[in-house]
Amino acid sequence: MAMKGDAYLKCIDPNCGCDYDIDSTNVQCEKGHLLDVKYKCRPSEKLKEIFYQRRNSQGNIFNESGVWRFRELLNFCQIDTENIEECSKYLVSLDGAEGRQSKPYQMTKAAEFAGLESNNMWLQPEGYNPSGSFKDNGMATAVTHAKMVNAKKIVCASTGNTSASAGMFAANEGINCDVYIPAGQIAPGKLSQAYQFGAQIVEVDGNFDDALKQSLDDAHNHDGYTVNSVNPFRIEGQKTIPFRALEYLNWEVPDWIVYPGGALGNTSSCGKALMELYEWGWIKKIPRIAVINSEGASTLSDLYNGKFEDEELRWNKGNPNTELISRYYDYLDKEGLRPKTKATAIQIGRPANILKGLRALEFTNGVATTVSDSEMLDGMSVVGLNGFDCEMASGASVVGIKKLISEEIIKKDDIVVGILTGRQKDAMIPVDYHSNPANKFAKPPKN
Repeated sequence: MAMKGDAYLKCIDPNCGCDYDIDSTNVQCEKGHLLDVKYKCRPSEKLKEIFYQRRNSQGNIFNESGVWRFRELLNFCQIDTENIEECSKYLVSLDGAEGRQSKPYQMTKAAEFAGLESNNMWLQPEGYNPSGSFKDNGMATAVTHAKMVNAKKIVCASTGNTSASAGMFAANEGINCDVYIPAGQIAPGKLSQAYQFGAQIVEVDGNFDDALKQSLDDAHNHDGYTVNSVNPFRIEGQKTIPFRALEYLNWEVPDWIVYPGGALGNTSSCGKALMELYEWGWIKKIPRIAVINSEGASTLSDLYNGKFEDEELRWNKGNPNTELISRYYDYLDKEGLRPKTKATAIQIGRPANILKGLRALEFTNGVATTVSDSEMLDGMSVVGLNGFDCEMASGASVVGIKKLISEEIIKKDDIVVGILTGRQKDAMIPVDYHSNPANKFAKPPKN
């Protein structure tokens, strides 16, 4: 089901548009723009039926996988996707576990809290991935490409979830993994996973953005393969998050898809998935994307909503005002402003995928907004009351929906899918929340 030469890499800047062979390990073109994985062939809509049938995996781990079940839509290896030997040789999988348990659920208490009818709101927990977050979707594809190009070592910077996922896949594949972390800024529960999987931790003085910069330099200079979301192959695997949501809704497109905003890899991958599905004629309507930043790490929201220099930053058909972004970053440096939120997963001041994120928002007529730490904790806690576990950053989706409904941006009868990006890994956050009777859903201990 593949043609050689079907997949290639292309720079996202339409004025530049360089392209590269699919086995290139560049994360950007020579002018510094991010790259996209592109496919020349248009996949047949008949695949919808095949994807559905694969839900009975019949012992094939690539059908069981919530990522590789959709392998025809991300076939950058250009293999015969029906040939199990070829799949086994090329595709990296944790025995089919990545994405397997993720699908949208209706959570009545969360819907009531947000202000929607419960049959209008769906929440999709990506925390049931093997390493506890959505990252496994993209790591399966990034490490597949790493293996395809014979990389000896994978490298990432992390606020926690990425390192857990990279470490898990590296251990499973028997390759080395270096994890760059901002010293003293990571939830110990997340760090412990990277150690468990045998990754080499490299501590960097500074924050996540500093750690990312150093990891990219080291990968470039020492033959490492970068698996952060600047890697276009990470984005390919993360497209399956909206694929699963849409398939579950019988490809009836919701009005909104809502994500917490950190490095904006999820926003970017959702945008790319929707652009492709629309271009292929698989969907007729385009859902709107809402990105929810933490108030303490609000780069996208500030720039998108014109809070800086009164200019609203837009993709502008591929001509974004990148100078505005640079000036904003200079302003952050000059004022000594560092991203600060207890939701460490989205404590990112310089989102590496901001341009792809803007492209996704333009294509979907999307919005960006912010919520506070205490609101995110409420969002996280109400998900727990439905019997689902999510981390604080995931609470941003729930409380972001609530905020957008109160502002009448999301309408009462809209169908909304919110993504819960990860499971709780910082044991003290819920303990502290519930110990304080002032919190909305607190259930303090009795003695």
